[in-house]
Amino acid sequence: MEQKNSNYGLGMGVFGAVFFIFGFATTFIVTMTAPVKAIFGLPEWAAQLLSSAFFITYPILSIPSGKLVAKIGYKWTVILGLLLMGLGSLVFWPAAQMASGLNELGDVWSSAKIVSFGMFLVATFILAAGVVFLQVAANPYVTALGPESSASSRLNLTQALNSIATMIAPWIISVAIFRGLSERLMTAKEYGIAAAERVPMPFITMAIVVIAVAVILFTIKLPVLVSEKKEGAKKSVWQYPHVLLGAFAIFAYVGAEVGNAGLIVNYLKNAGGIDPEVASTYAAIYWGGAMIGRFFGAIMFSDMKSKVKKYGMVVLVLGLALLSGAFVTADGYTFDSWNFNAGLIFMCVALVNFIIMQIGSGKAARTLAVFAVVAASLALITTFTTGQVALWTIISIGLFNSIMFPNIFSLAVKDLDGEEMASASGIINSLVVGGAVIPPIMGGIADTIGYTWAFVVPAICYLYIFFYAVKGHAIRTE
Repeated sequence: MEQKNSNYGLGMGVFGAVFFIFGFATTFIVTMTAPVKAIFGLPEWAAQLLSSAFFITYPILSIPSGKLVAKIGYKWTVILGLLLMGLGSLVFWPAAQMASGLNELGDVWSSAKIVSFGMFLVATFILAAGVVFLQVAANPYVTALGPESSASSRLNLTQALNSIATMIAPWIISVAIFRGLSERLMTAKEYGIAAAERVPMPFITMAIVVIAVAVILFTIKLPVLVSEKKEGAKKSVWQYPHVLLGAFAIFAYVGAEVGNAGLIVNYLKNAGGIDPEVASTYAAIYWGGAMIGRFFGAIMFSDMKSKVKKYGMVVLVLGLALLSGAFVTADGYTFDSWNFNAGLIFMCVALVNFIIMQIGSGKAARTLAVFAVVAASLALITTFTTGQVALWTIISIGLFNSIMFPNIFSLAVKDLDGEEMASASGIINSLVVGGAVIPPIMGGIADTIGYTWAFVVPAICYLYIFFYAVKGHAIRTE
């Protein structure tokens, strides 16, 4: 693909905002499993159905979305996605109000209470449909907006913006829903009612923001990408093994990332005795790790020649790790309440992440392989340890998740032309359904044999990603 409009900065800026929006929405829903569990008194596997309702949209809508992009273009697909997100967000309002009222009935599951929980799932599905439209359009657009050699760097940069949002979302849940609530001082009914009453406002705010962005985007002229078709007979992307194996790698990655995130709050509460409000702040650090790692990835996979500039930016990112870790774990709203102990630990782990990234030598496949091995090891350490060690190993996985999606995606679509790119994006994004499959499996294991054993599942997922990085991405037909 090549740009018809030379305004590269405008395209990157708009789609950076799009990545931020769908990152926030995704993480907000995943972290909402903890309050939903409290509101309805659900077992862990049932609470994880909220994640399933979100990610089941990917196999249903990703391929049609790819065709929609080809028909109406990137801009209109994104606008439609934003409007769907706004609609889904607004449905949470009546759903939460109904849940609050029905909690007065106690723990008995009436048909009305089932309808209320069902409304949460429907609202999630509608919101997620919008996210699918955004993601299917955004990834190939950013990949094709510049040279192929720096595609991984661009994706890491926009995914870093996505991760800023994913770090903010759990913190907002901690402040907007959990702050001031205590399961030790309230009955289960009182706790559920209070949590339900606090749900609508964040979603109403989200609806206002995404609809406003859709209106603004309508007035902007974006760079248009023109396909450069390959000579010879057109080959279906289904015949490219590296695309299909990459799609399964996305399945494994998203399943592991979402499964870890969905269990963090309740894992820390049950295995570590940490209040949900505090646990949600550590979930924010988990997602913040993806942000920091993606900024590192954007720097290391870029064409930047000056080592002084490159490592100067690395120092700034480490400073961001310190400040963001201290801020999201603060126990108040003033600077004095910032938790700089947590921030310092997070910065040190980020430094280790950057050092390990050097083994990849700026190569997407090699870095992906190294990070997959480290992530699998951290998941297994979480399984067999407790206390502060387990706390920081599960949180540190976020740093090593960081470059996985952009690197897998860029490897999976390498050498494809414009038409093939849109089709491949639809196939790859359909396998994001891993986020619907893996979390309930992990929740079921947590319910039956304990939370720590649930983290064996993501370890297996990361080992498949290691295979793709070492061998799978190179299996292709000419």
